Amino acid sequence: MLISLSLHLMLLMFELLSCDQLSSENHLWVLVFIPLIFGSVASVGACVWAVKHDRSFELELFLAVNTLQFVFLPLKLDDFVGWRWEIVFIPFWIVLCLSLIGVLYNIIFCGILLRTPEVSAEQKRSAVNSAIGNTLCVVCILAFQVLIADKLDGDLDWPLIAVAGPLLMALFILILLSFSAKGGNKWWFGIRKNFSQFILSSLPCLQEYGNIAYHMDNGQNVPLDTANNVQVDHLYGKKAQKIQNKNDHHKPVVPIINIDIPD
Repeated sequence: MLISLSLHLMLLMFELLSCDQLSSENHLWVLVFIPLIFGSVASVGACVWAVKHDRSFELELFLAVNTLQFVFLPLKLDDFVGWRWEIVFIPFWIVLCLSLIGVLYNIIFCGILLRTPEVSAEQKRSAVNSAIGNTLCVVCILAFQVLIADKLDGDLDWPLIAVAGPLLMALFILILLSFSAKGGNKWWFGIRKNFSQFILSSLPCLQEYGNIAYHMDNGQNVPLDTANNVQVDHLYGKKAQKIQNKNDHHKPVVPIINIDIPD
């Protein structure tokens, strides 16, 4: 929880500094990117901790793999380097190449599942949907990266809405994939359990009221004749119990184990 909170605070600080820089241009972009760079470096350790403790780390992984990219961007924006944008985006090209390898592995794994008779139809359908969604998502991001690099270098005259079209499509595909995603933590702040169970374990005083059943009926719902019958049955039950106890006293005592004395 503390790791996630600290990363979100760094992202908030980066967003505020970016808005101020875009509005007034009083700072260097290097200073604006300092919270993001620091959060990316801290995300490396957060990923290791999350793997050891079986926690989800999507945000931490995204920040960790783009650490070098967050260093190149402010250097280019402040004109400290005269590289083309295609060179500035080299760390992102590497991440996209690794993503393409993962997509290829996903397609091969999906083909193996489709040819395995022991796998159910639901698992096959889920694997096919995941492979198609991941492939389209990576291809759309790759197309956007090529278009935005050419647009920033002045080699492309397309409008920005056309350049950002593949990115919007990739985001839409990610939203569709999130509906069928399984696993992960669906609760806030990494509590990893049902919210009611978390509250009861955090506040033991509430456990006293957890198993109490009550109703709001103030009147008498049981008829009088039914109550009389219950009292009569109770008296007869007591009498029968006394007779049974009296008979038990007259029974002979027999040892449980017979010990035979040898001759």
